[in-house]
Amino acid sequence: MTIIQDTDDATEYVLLDLYQPPTAHRAEFTTALDNVINKVATLIPQFGLRNPRISRPDTLLYEFCTADEWVASFWCGQLWLAHSITGQEQFKNSATMRNPYFKNILEHPEWHDHDLGFLFSLSSVAQYKLTGDPTARATSIRAAELLAARWRQPLPFVMCWNPMKRDEPEFAQRKVGTLNIDSVQGMALLLWAAEETGQSSFADIAHMHLDSCRTQLLRDDFSSYHCREFDTKTGLPLEGYTHQGYSDESCWSRGHSWMIHGFAQSYLTTRDQIYRETSAKMADYIADKLPEDGVPYWDYNLPDGYKPYRDTSAAAVTAAGLYALAQGFGPGTESEKYTALADKMLLGLVKHYDITANPGSQGLIDQGAAFVEAGRANNMLPYGDYYYMEALMRSVGHTEFFW
Repeated sequence: MTIIQDTDDATEYVLLDLYQPPTAHRAEFTTALDNVINKVATLIPQFGLRNPRISRPDTLLYEFCTADEWVASFWCGQLWLAHSITGQEQFKNSATMRNPYFKNILEHPEWHDHDLGFLFSLSSVAQYKLTGDPTARATSIRAAELLAARWRQPLPFVMCWNPMKRDEPEFAQRKVGTLNIDSVQGMALLLWAAEETGQSSFADIAHMHLDSCRTQLLRDDFSSYHCREFDTKTGLPLEGYTHQGYSDESCWSRGHSWMIHGFAQSYLTTRDQIYRETSAKMADYIADKLPEDGVPYWDYNLPDGYKPYRDTSAAAVTAAGLYALAQGFGPGTESEKYTALADKMLLGLVKHYDITANPGSQGLIDQGAAFVEAGRANNMLPYGDYYYMEALMRSVGHTEFFW
């Protein structure tokens, strides 16, 4: 920040040194962002009050969420991003029309898990940040209270998963003591609540959870476990394992992406150096493991020829996180390094996986991998769409988001 003094009238004003990522593809990314905003606008009447869940098999059409889906906020997040750029009422109106959906989630505790962070950061927090609506603020704080209340001593983290009737008994029991990598991004809701209310316990719980993720989900080479099981009686860590990756000792690419983004954003919020360092070392781990087009396979440690599905959602989350990481370093060689890596991944998405020009598509990018071992690959995914839009915005210099 530079203070400039006008000697003629003695008026002081502030000249902000705004961060601009040193991308080599600004024109292409700007065009892609324009296309995305236009596509989101065309989808409003197609979706109505429905929220996309996952594409129907072998189509570019979405299935839609039931009342308790963790992915329900990602379309809402796209609407709020579009409103933040354009100021157009159609995006805000469509987003706020979803408020009853999220209110209903708050009223059903059996549906609550770590995904409260996703659900309410991209809905009520977004609404409050952009409009100042007091009801949205109250909703967001209530969601943060419910997320924080999932801390169960002696476990050093917020309880991530709930056992479900469809689970095998062994997995249902294992879930109770499991810390998963998906939860890193959700801590943004608690950090926001701490700053908004001045209640330090929100931040204390978030930092405890993030520290457990950093120390228990990372290997020495900064590859990542999907999950770590803990002894629920002692709170001590047991073995690492996977639920959606190739194997317990492999590195599930979308899980890795949640952590790169989550720690980079946590650094921007708190300025805790360990968060930036963690995100950077995880980014370094993948730098030489990307295919030529920059879009990773669904796991970074797949055997040759084994289910070689790409995961564009992992690419989108990672690219957005890398731009946030570059912002955290500020101008210089580190920013250039991580921007270049983000550019490689985002350019691959723009050139090879963007489907906004297809009038029959209901998404922004294809070839996401929801859960390969469960038979869900080559999907459109609402979180892939959201983070693609966020990555494009970050690439051209936007720095204000809802995390």
